[in-house]
Amino acid sequence: MMKSYRAARRLTNGMVYAILAVLAVLWVLPILYLIVLSLREEPGAYTPYLLPKAYTLDNYTALFTDTALFNYPRWLSNTLFVAVCTCVISTVTILMISYCFSRLRFPSRRRFMNVGLIMGMFPGFMSMIAVYHLLKLVGLDQSLIALILVYSSASCLGYFIAKGFFDTIPRALDEAATIDGANRNQIFWKITLPLSQPIVAYTALTSFIAPFADFIFVSVIMKDNYQNYTIALGLYQMITRENLYRYFTRFCAGAVLIAIPITILFLCMQKYYVEGVTGGSVKG
Repeated sequence: MMKSYRAARRLTNGMVYAILAVLAVLWVLPILYLIVLSLREEPGAYTPYLLPKAYTLDNYTALFTDTALFNYPRWLSNTLFVAVCTCVISTVTILMISYCFSRLRFPSRRRFMNVGLIMGMFPGFMSMIAVYHLLKLVGLDQSLIALILVYSSASCLGYFIAKGFFDTIPRALDEAATIDGANRNQIFWKITLPLSQPIVAYTALTSFIAPFADFIFVSVIMKDNYQNYTIALGLYQMITRENLYRYFTRFCAGAVLIAIPITILFLCMQKYYVEGVTGGSVKG
């Protein structure tokens, strides 16, 4: 009986590993093909053959040397500036909101949480026209500050995961610190925050990636302000109908380059990212 159970378990594990291996290949294959396309010497988005006939690094160098039409370095610096500012503001804001909802008890607390939950169900692009006119009214349209405000404000509704993480930290730690004379400020900075490294890393990572991936809001806010484009909107200009044939391989090279820092950052913070999602804080 035990042998048959072990055999069945090994068979099940083998099937699971085989499925995961197939999925891994399906996920990695498009990335590898994108890298191959970025090294292709022949122009155009379509070729009758799968692999390039010739390889070159000119697509990468042209991104930083041929900036008359497509100013890739400027777009990249804009995106990094917006991403860093958004990351800092969003992380601080989310941690403040989630800590208050987790640890403090005040009137209408549950109502505020329900309102945030309901508002989070509506897609952000539903409000983009109203947001644009508000920014234009105060003179911030077509500016990087506008993007920072939009991304940081939208992140406030993403406090649920951080609140769930703070809920897993035992309140006994707060009570013990209070007995020792610590106030709430000291409890947060010296006890809660050191135990919350996973959720801080998770929040910072997701906030940093958002400006790289957004296309809708930046296209509405920036309009024709070419110099303030972010990388998503800028790269899209390379694959419009009139530019597709000449700049498609350069577009692939640009996509590869922006993926490198995000991938490295994710690999460095992967441990904390997984712990933040699963919601574990204190063991034992």
